[in-house]
Amino acid sequence: MDAIVFDWDGTLADTLGALYGANVAVMAAFGLPFDRDVYRHHYAPDWRVMYDRLGIPADRLDEANAIWHAAIDAAAAPAFDGVRDALARLADAGYALGLVTAGVREVVAPQLGRLDLEALLPVTVFGDDLPVHKPDPAPLRRALEALGVADRPARAAYVGDVPDDMRMAVAVGARAVGIASILGDPAELVAAGADEVAGSVCEWVELLLAREARRGA
Repeated sequence: MDAIVFDWDGTLADTLGALYGANVAVMAAFGLPFDRDVYRHHYAPDWRVMYDRLGIPADRLDEANAIWHAAIDAAAAPAFDGVRDALARLADAGYALGLVTAGVREVVAPQLGRLDLEALLPVTVFGDDLPVHKPDPAPLRRALEALGVADRPARAAYVGDVPDDMRMAVAVGARAVGIASILGDPAELVAAGADEVAGSVCEWVELLLAREARRGA
């Protein structure tokens, strides 16, 4: 494997609680039912698709988005324990690293800087960089091109916590690595194409480096 690309929310960053809370505010404003099961069932990386599934009228999507931005409080959300060290170990081992997220640049980029992860993730594709979103393969293809492995996607992995992450990886031909989360049930990740599922990024990095060490030996 030459390159590893990561999702952000729920994979590297512990932001799902903040995202869920903002969506609670949106659904309450529209008088729509909402809980964690509804969130998981209707979730889509493209917020417009998700809100359509949840019953928000198309002509009120901008209003819903404004409520979400007013309610979101992800600024202080931490990276999951050990994430920075895990990424540093991968970089030291020679893997090219990147980020493909549905999160918009104005929200995610400051988090990367605050958590001192910018240098470890030199290639970034944000949710507002392209007109399409996961599971469309275009965002991951852009990242792999910037990482210099677009001609050999099978030598890359995408690590994410929702089924659409796995579908995007499969569409590109990359290894699909699922991370269990409140949005990513392991069985659903496997059904969407995950080659393997781990409980956290740190757990998966340990397994990957151990496998590579055995191969080297």
